[in-house]
Amino acid sequence: MATKTPKVQAPVLEGANDVRLKGGRWWGKVGWKHVLAVFIIAYAIFPLLYVLSASLSPGGTLTGSARLFSEISLVNYSELMDGRFPKWMLNSLVVSSASAIGTVVMGAAAAYAFSRFRFSGRRGGLTALLIIQMFPQMLAFVAIFLLLLTLGDVFPQLGIGSHLALIAVYLGGALGANTFLMYGFFNTIPRDLDEAAKIDGATHAQIFWGMIMRLVTPILAVVGLLSFVSTYGEFILARIVLNRPDTYTLAVGLYVWASDERNAPWSLFAAGAVIAAIPIIALFIYLQKYIVAGLTAGSVKG
Repeated sequence: MATKTPKVQAPVLEGANDVRLKGGRWWGKVGWKHVLAVFIIAYAIFPLLYVLSASLSPGGTLTGSARLFSEISLVNYSELMDGRFPKWMLNSLVVSSASAIGTVVMGAAAAYAFSRFRFSGRRGGLTALLIIQMFPQMLAFVAIFLLLLTLGDVFPQLGIGSHLALIAVYLGGALGANTFLMYGFFNTIPRDLDEAAKIDGATHAQIFWGMIMRLVTPILAVVGLLSFVSTYGEFILARIVLNRPDTYTLAVGLYVWASDERNAPWSLFAAGAVIAAIPIIALFIYLQKYIVAGLTAGSVKG
């Protein structure tokens, strides 16, 4: 007698019942999430579209256009390139790049010392960095201005109006949160690698530059990106240090354009904002793989 093969019931995947929801139950469990997501996306994208539309409008105002992209012209961008904007953008790129590189090098050196060496005052130094980072650097803008004013009499390169002075001010606040962020990642690198390199005759400098810095590339990319973005759009300290239009950064230059609410060239301001956002977007896209690698590696290393 032939035996009947029992039927095997297919497993029911979790969440499969949501597909079969209809009417009020679907709206109660799933539908409202879609509506909320669409509203949030529209709320976030509309200002970007409005600025882009204003930059393409030859009218010259932000409030004069009743419809988005009713007029499309590149006259604002061509006029923008004929003025001081390219100089301002170059100044911002130079200052932000130098600050980012200096922040990465200084933070990595400090994090390596705190992570690998045991010395007197190590714990107190970490505590001091933790306390200092609680106070924003802009709180000391009066002291910074007076300090640069005095230094300018002795070293003109470090006085008011110098990009080098602005970079030095930014690097003065580079330690703190960056050091703690790198310190936690440096601790995930096994010390056995250092011991093996020392047995082979490597010095601390060779271990740091040739081995450790390559292993912590993801966190270096994250710190460099955060430093670049923060200095690229920083206004208060840049406005205090830079006093000539030719030395302005993008944040200061665009503010000067928009300071007069009635006569401000809003279309040029919008075009400048669109172009100013391109380096940040490009940097995020380029460093995305390092950022993702840094987050995942830091979460699994012991």
